[in-house]
Amino acid sequence: MVWKKLGSGNFSSCPNGSQWIWDVFGECAQDGWDEASVGLGLISIFCFAASTFPQYIKACKTGNMDQALSLWFLLGWIGGDSCNLIGSFLADQLPLQTYTAVYYVLADLVMLSLYFHYKFKNRPSPLSAPINSLLLFTLGLVCATPLLSSTASVAAPREVFQGRKLLSVEPGNKPFTRQEIIGFVIGSISSVLYLFSRLPQIHTNFLRKSTQGISYSLFALVMLGNTLYGLSVLLKNPEEGQSEGSYVLHHLPWLVGSLGVLLLDAIISIQFLVYRNAATSSEHQPLLPG
Repeated sequence: MVWKKLGSGNFSSCPNGSQWIWDVFGECAQDGWDEASVGLGLISIFCFAASTFPQYIKACKTGNMDQALSLWFLLGWIGGDSCNLIGSFLADQLPLQTYTAVYYVLADLVMLSLYFHYKFKNRPSPLSAPINSLLLFTLGLVCATPLLSSTASVAAPREVFQGRKLLSVEPGNKPFTRQEIIGFVIGSISSVLYLFSRLPQIHTNFLRKSTQGISYSLFALVMLGNTLYGLSVLLKNPEEGQSEGSYVLHHLPWLVGSLGVLLLDAIISIQFLVYRNAATSSEHQPLLPG
């Protein structure tokens, strides 16, 4: 990996740091807080990676994914992940975070493809072919983006280690570069899309009075992953010369995007409990009166 090759030669700039964390992620972890931040970040990635598979299985079993999930929920989710991916490149996040953002977009595209598959399965439409072609094109574009970024990094080597340079500041609170400001704005848009993406799904569940066709593991693992991701950011030590308040401020869009949606996901969790009990009680009602 590009960052591993470039980062390993500059390990002297990370005194008392963990060698394996530097070699794998290009991140300087000098104490237990930094190591805990990396560990929680890795666990959050596994949670996000595992969250979508139960929904894939549920969709194949029930075949009503287009009725269970709100299209606006899926579009808001993929929009938030896409902005997160773009912001990761522009704000120069760590390679681990950037490639994780790539996975998010790929998983969203698969889920969106399943939605349209079941949408047009019983109701064929002339729009199905263009939509599938657009999804495949987007999937290829997302796969090619990291390769192009890696090629650019090889052509123009630079000092990779910036700590957690997610909009970090140099001693003296040096102003953001224009690219970092753009990344911050796109990251803020991403957090807004994450927040608003839950509202259509909450509304859909309320109208249907049911959560059938939706895997609760999807939301449970996403909630766990967001919690661990937020904690991993908060546990990380600020850059040298940077106050904790400044550190949190510069990470605010990503913290809001991860921790801010927990309340809305908790509402969806309550809907699972309420509508599951309602469905169970209706199943036990007699078919004939008396």
